[in-house]
Amino acid sequence: MQHLQWFPGHMTKAVRMMEDSLKLVDGVLMVLDARAPRASMNKKLDNLFKNKKILYVINKCDLVAEKDISAVLADFKREGLNAIAISAMNKRTVDLLYDKIFALLKDKLLRNIEKGVFKPIRIMVAGIPNTGKSTIINALSGGKKTTTGNKAGVTKGKQWVRLRELELLDTPGTMPPAFDNQEYARHLAYIGSMNDANLDFGDLAYELIKELKEKYPNLLKEKYGIEDLEVETLELFNAICVRRGFLLKGGDYDYDRCATAIIDDLRKGRIGKIIFD
Repeated sequence: MQHLQWFPGHMTKAVRMMEDSLKLVDGVLMVLDARAPRASMNKKLDNLFKNKKILYVINKCDLVAEKDISAVLADFKREGLNAIAISAMNKRTVDLLYDKIFALLKDKLLRNIEKGVFKPIRIMVAGIPNTGKSTIINALSGGKKTTTGNKAGVTKGKQWVRLRELELLDTPGTMPPAFDNQEYARHLAYIGSMNDANLDFGDLAYELIKELKEKYPNLLKEKYGIEDLEVETLELFNAICVRRGFLLKGGDYDYDRCATAIIDDLRKGRIGKIIFD
């Protein structure tokens, strides 16, 4: 498996921009992906925001089993972290998020009321790429206010979105400068938070099959019609190639096409409800 590494480049500029904007905001929404909530926590950003109230928004919870989401929320609570699980595509959960933001910052609201002034709460929305930050902002605002896309790095600069009671600052997805935990890095690669152009999809799909065999054998069997998992990972990869018709002339396995299809199946939720960490 290739060593996975983010190439920071513009990330330094993005972090500086966020640091400069901190004095303008009352709190932070840190958006995480429910399929890899621990991997999508950027400790560098946590340290940057240590003097602000942070609400961890575990997005895409519809792609994970309820019992797993409940366990993650319980862990966060034990650690003293404010967290909520939502699907940005589900209005009911977005409404709960709206209420949670105001509950977290009610002291700020009360102080403004006591002063007799109306001042919207200002929130920075942060996180690693492709966790749904812009989609959440659009859902909260009731319309398409920011640029979104199902790939890493769509938001290039900061964007303010103004609601009546809230002002939301959208920020570029920001990765840590290095991945000490390669397992976490691999999980982020699975879910599309790293730049696909820097990935070897053949290696990635191989590792995904191996991990699904260990953690979700029944889903692997059901999705790809495989009966026997007591074989080497490469044999499972070969079997999926055959099942899906990904064969080259002469009967060789078309690993490239098969790998792309497997990763796409995962990202679109077609394999099933999965959590990696």
